[in-house]
Amino acid sequence: MTSPSTLTRSAEQLHTAVRWTRAQWLLLMVVCTVLALDGLDVSMVGVALPSIGHELHLGTDSLQWIVSAYVLGYGSLLLLGGRLADLLGRRRIFLIALTVFAAASLLGGLVNDPTLLIATRFVKGLAAAFTAPTGFSIITTNFAEGRERNKALSIFTTFGASGFSLGLVVGGLMTSLSWRWTFLVSVPIAVAVVLLGMLFIPRDKPSTEESGHDVWGAVTLALGMLGLVYTLVSAPEKGWGSVATIAGFAISAAVLATFAVIENRVKHPLIRFGILREGWVARANLSAVGLFGSYLSFQFILTMYLQSVLGWSPLGMALALLPTGLLVATSAPFADRFIEKFGAPKLILTGLTAMGLGYVLFLRVGTSPNYVLDILPSVILLGIGFALAFPSINVQATAGIRDSEQGLAAGLIQTSTQVGAALVLAVTTALVSGHDTGAGANGTVSAAAMLDQYRPGLVLSAAVAIAALLVAASPARRRRALAEQPAA
Repeated sequence: MTSPSTLTRSAEQLHTAVRWTRAQWLLLMVVCTVLALDGLDVSMVGVALPSIGHELHLGTDSLQWIVSAYVLGYGSLLLLGGRLADLLGRRRIFLIALTVFAAASLLGGLVNDPTLLIATRFVKGLAAAFTAPTGFSIITTNFAEGRERNKALSIFTTFGASGFSLGLVVGGLMTSLSWRWTFLVSVPIAVAVVLLGMLFIPRDKPSTEESGHDVWGAVTLALGMLGLVYTLVSAPEKGWGSVATIAGFAISAAVLATFAVIENRVKHPLIRFGILREGWVARANLSAVGLFGSYLSFQFILTMYLQSVLGWSPLGMALALLPTGLLVATSAPFADRFIEKFGAPKLILTGLTAMGLGYVLFLRVGTSPNYVLDILPSVILLGIGFALAFPSINVQATAGIRDSEQGLAAGLIQTSTQVGAALVLAVTTALVSGHDTGAGANGTVSAAAMLDQYRPGLVLSAAVAIAALLVAASPARRRRALAEQPAA
């Protein structure tokens, strides 16, 4: 049985310097840059939503699909992406997926049709579903187990968090030029990394083992989640009790039930549900849904509030949120040390508490807020909370799991983070879209009415974060010895 935390080491090991070769550093920077690019893309485009909506005449319910299409494509195929990389070769899958990501970014920055724009976002999410787990496995196969690998994985995960947080700032800068640059800026970076990857990612041979790939499981998971999100978003317009809404929920539930049946019957499932009973896996995954779901939804509402209600420019909004990005980015080199010193569970509780408090404090805002008193405290608390909780949740998601299922546990936490975030964002959008804005006779909406429309979404973000905190703080169930667990 592995140790309770893969980052817990003896005092002697903690003071042992990790020495990597130049080739290892270059390899790490390649895969970390791609994960940062994934996170950057989600938050950067979020800043541009008001500008996209204005130019393409899209409402709130349609705009959320620009975000949700990406995270759904990302989350629905993460588990399959990692498995296919093992079967077909990690280097090959990584470079092909990154090339697709670059092409979809270029197309997204050039199109004018909203449907095609959303489609490119979904394709980018699918590409990221292959680069993220493949990058993870490239690290685990090129860095020795122990402190060397732990430090590499810590840097890897915090690069993703830093990319997501700093995307707010970069998105503001790009949107001040044009919202299209939030798509196009990824193209040269992705192309450069493809070229560097060809040089610095070692060639590997496809696996000769018959590990199988659960295609139908991946298809039913993706279709079920897409149907559920679409039904949630369209319910305010069609009516919660309408035939279309009820049918949408019923069909989505049936497809997801089919996914569960497939996973229990196939020889090599995407998810072995029994793993949720081991260690911190279930609580870590639920905590990840709460953390990322609340933050993504809050960012969505905050972007609309600052630009549509207060009339701030994208660049002004980016500078206002800069402390969050800086806190997350500067914490990256020290994340593994914090975890080793204080323990991941304590940092998760502290981080989620800070985020919940940040959301609650933001509920005080009005139509003429004082930045230092009303907005900055929440911005700082969210930065601290995300910096502490995100890497710690990733560590706890694989704590106490046998080596043969580390990949499954890692893929599961990434899937929960993305798919859960899409669901919370869909509910947030449904609440906002279903709230009467009180438009006047000429169709204009006052700032106060717009803020009232967004407030239920802000309340939901706070509620989701608090729920995640309660889950993380719940007493752990007595864990059976891993040796007694079935292997399949």
